[in-house]
Order: sequence, then structure tokens, then C-alpha cells
Amino acid sequence: MPSGKKNPWTMVGEYTTLAVSLPASVVVGYFIGHLLDRWLGTHFLYIVFLLLGIAAGFVQLIRQVQKSSRE
Repeated sequence: MPSGKKNPWTMVGEYTTLAVSLPASVVVGYFIGHLLDRWLGTHFLYIVFLLLGIAAGFVQLIRQVQKSSRE
């Protein structure tokens, strides 16, 4: 393989990671917020942690895109 080209299966793995990491971080953020709401008797923490999960997913997405563009 040429030195600048990646293995196609490596690229599939990287893109699959991108496709899974954003929804997973959103779901985890919502779930943590929901559990804290039930434990503390509040009704707003799920929104806070949902937004944190969305932000974490986008940060991971941006990092991966920057890493791929450098290579």
C-alpha cells in the first residue's frame, strides 16, 4: 500500500466509532441525568446531562476529525 493510504478496514472502524460515539454519549448523559433526577427528586437534571452528553459527543467528533485530517 502507498504510505499515505490507510487500510480500508481501518477507515471503516474509525467511521463506525464516529457513528456510535455521538449517540452513545447522548444516551449516557440522559441516563445519568434521569437517575439523578429520580434519586434527588428533581425534574431538570436530565436536560443538563443530556446537553453535557451532546457536547461530549461533539467534542469527540471534532477531535477525531482533526486527527484524521492531520494524517
